[in-house]
Amino acid sequence: MGIRTPRRTAVLQGVAETAVSAQTDRVVRVGVDGVDGAGKTVFGDELAERVEALGRPAVRASVDDFHNPRHVRHHRGRASPEGFFLDSYDYDSLREALLDPLSPGGDGRYRTAVFDHESDQPVEETWARAPVDAVLIVDGIFLHRPELLGYWDHSAFLHVDFEVSIPRGAQRGYGDADPLAPSNRRYVEGQRLYFELCRPTEHASVVIDNNDLAEPRIIRGRPPVRA
Repeated sequence: MGIRTPRRTAVLQGVAETAVSAQTDRVVRVGVDGVDGAGKTVFGDELAERVEALGRPAVRASVDDFHNPRHVRHHRGRASPEGFFLDSYDYDSLREALLDPLSPGGDGRYRTAVFDHESDQPVEETWARAPVDAVLIVDGIFLHRPELLGYWDHSAFLHVDFEVSIPRGAQRGYGDADPLAPSNRRYVEGQRLYFELCRPTEHASVVIDNNDLAEPRIIRGRPPVRA
């Protein structure tokens, strides 16, 4: 899965070791943040592989499975950056179905999805129970909003320039490859609003330059790059 290089392997291994060592007697909660096209999902999947190779079970989830219905997401206007930042996700459901159950004092019964934004319909996913020593890895945008900050035992912010992230998304079939295209204003300006109001790179445990997927680079925080 993904790109295998010595540098990428070292960065992922370091993040996994930090997460695994954070707590040994309860679920460790890890957030993987970054703009659309930053490589969060692949990074999260590869991180889960590393965590399991270190002997702890991983629970994978994405904030994209906790969208609000379309009429809520777009009620400020289909092109609204404010709407993108403020209305995209159902954080109450994210907390109730996933984060609270896997937090200290939670009962360990969780769901990783409640809504399918493509069909604009709720998802009837069954509840599962996490092992007590699991590592929860959640990828998604806006993970360092104030209402989520207290949940992460460890978090990574993948820094990628819009000139790189927007074309990446377009290659996957999402929108125009030009960051300045009018259709991208909602997303680019919505992310800039997030940066201004929430300062995710200041709150993340580690900030990783992921412009080059094969050669990620630690910008700030732990773990050190060992290759």
